[in-house]
Amino acid sequence: MEPHHVIRELWDRIEARAWSGVAELFAADAVIDWPASRERIVGPANFVAVNREYPTGWSIRVLRIVADGDQVVSEVEVPHEELGLFRVASFWTVREGLIVRGCEYWIGVGADPVPAWREKYTEPS
Repeated sequence: MEPHHVIRELWDRIEARAWSGVAELFAADAVIDWPASRERIVGPANFVAVNREYPTGWSIRVLRIVADGDQVVSEVEVPHEELGLFRVASFWTVREGLIVRGCEYWIGVGADPVPAWREKYTEPS
């Protein structure tokens, strides 16, 4: 499977809560970093557990997937019924059809206040 198809399949399987299928997309020693919270997830079982145990009420909408060789970037929107709207920018490395590395940046949309000095240069989106 081409790297961009692997990542599309990843998000589709997460949305479907097809957890065993999610695990099949990862190499046994895959490493996924979440720099914002300074967490590292090692191995498919831990990645699945983190996603499976997240509080219910969420869905996933893939906004874009861009690939260059084995490097794939995805941008995803994750609305949650109680916790609000999140976005994630993910940087993946896919080799031989398996995810070997990931780095994800999760944000709450609108969660960061706009600094007063910047207000005159920007507008709400």
